[in-house]
Amino acid sequence: MSTISLRLPESLHKKARDLAKKENTSINQLVSSALAEKVSALMTEEYLDERAKRASKNKFTKALSKVADVKADYMDQ
Repeated sequence: MSTISLRLPESLHKKARDLAKKENTSINQLVSSALAEKVSALMTEEYLDERAKRASKNKFTKALSKVADVKADYMDQ
């Protein structure tokens, strides 16, 4: 495990402290979880961008043409 020194505005530190207390966890765990969520979101965005670059409109249209043209059940309600 690594250690980092982090400077935070007092207001953000207070919010983190309050949230950690409310969630019955440590500030370290709260910050670690928040960072993991952010890294995951950025990696997902990067992955989707890369997939989009390989996309083919022709393949999409071909796949879509195989889907039955029926009204969704929820539309009747």
